Amino acid sequence: MKLYILSLGAGLLVGVIYSLLNVRSPAPPLVALLGLLGILVGEQIIPVGKQLLGGTAFSTACDKAQAGKHVLGQLPGRQEQEMAPKDKSTEEKSS
Repeated sequence: MKLYILSLGAGLLVGVIYSLLNVRSPAPPLVALLGLLGILVGEQIIPVGKQLLGGTAFSTACDKAQAGKHVLGQLPGRQEQEMAPKDKSTEEKSS
């Protein structure tokens, strides 16, 4: 969560500097966000494509290339879920 707050703070600081200099942002927000999304997805085309050419299913190829983690980054709460010890009562019920 700290990463998101720092990112927002950096963006706000740049916005204030732009405003003080009477400069418009280089791209409208939606266009800029779509461009960033294109970059993130484009970076995954080759790794996922290699997996697909090897005969792997699309969802498995995305998992093996860790495309979801790369495109989405570390989502809030994900680290706590991965580090939390498993509840023994749920393990016994699933057995």
